[in-house]
Amino acid sequence: MSSSATAEMSFPESAPAFISEAGTARILVVDDQPSNIQIVGAVLGGLGHEIIPAADGPTALRRVALRSPDLILLDIGLPELNGLEVANRIRQVASGARILFLTSNMDKDIVRAAFSTGARGYVLKADAGRELLPAVAGVLGGDDFVSSGIRSNESDEIDNDKLSPYLNRT
Repeated sequence: MSSSATAEMSFPESAPAFISEAGTARILVVDDQPSNIQIVGAVLGGLGHEIIPAADGPTALRRVALRSPDLILLDIGLPELNGLEVANRIRQVASGARILFLTSNMDKDIVRAAFSTGARGYVLKADAGRELLPAVAGVLGGDDFVSSGIRSNESDEIDNDKLSPYLNRT
């Protein structure tokens, strides 16, 4: 399940100084685009978080086993194993892992499938400049997060009633 288009993220030149109440965290960033890993790593690493990069699913799974990250930022369109497959496998070895999808995929069925893996958040790369930091802080703090681009996409609207079984978990 590869993404048909490569999406790059952009952040404002001066990202707001924003650190979650949880303090610093070990964050696995999984994306097949090195530039995306670099951007996310610079932003989150600049806030004191430890960044663990992975460019594909098998590497991500190995790093989860070795490093026990506090948070996993996971793209959907990855080579070898897509992000949904990776999330399901992570659940088998680290059931409490906090997963936040960071992807360009807006398909409502994919969003639902992402949350059904136990993920706590879903951020569109197009919205990452303003939403990644609050999403990271929220998910690290135990909250769920859904990108505003998903919530407001009228042409492909996601029925909140269908997502509710996956959101607001304790």
